[in-house]
Amino acid sequence: MRCSSVPGGGLISGCAVAARYLAPDCRVYGVEPEAGDDVQQAFRTGARVTIDVPRTIADGAQTQQVGELTFAVIRALVADMLTVSDEALKRSIRFFAERMKLVVEPTGCLAAAAALEGVLPLRGQRVGVIVSGGNVDAATFARLLLAATD
Repeated sequence: MRCSSVPGGGLISGCAVAARYLAPDCRVYGVEPEAGDDVQQAFRTGARVTIDVPRTIADGAQTQQVGELTFAVIRALVADMLTVSDEALKRSIRFFAERMKLVVEPTGCLAAAAALEGVLPLRGQRVGVIVSGGNVDAATFARLLLAATD
């Protein structure tokens, strides 16, 4: 099982293609912020949708519509699309900072937040989580760490 953030669909599409080639039985899940669930909506209905610019701390996921080519790959190779709250993202950022001494931007924490928050059932599974990006300025990072609730 692999889990990846989704924004425009490029990262998850590449991960899904690689996973299918290397481990054909692997299930791939995508994760978006709750406020920007355009890919989840499209995945459920089978047609791309356009949403308003999402209000989320995951600024790299403030996309309005998944790409046409990447959506075709997502539909073919991704098991499901999940969402996480901004609060879950803050807790995930804090987890990486405190436990792993890593600076990870909110968008890069999407998949990890789903795993850490129990949005994705993991018990008894071999799991890979894609964590990407440290593109967050120090002031924003500090604010997000302080805002994280237990």
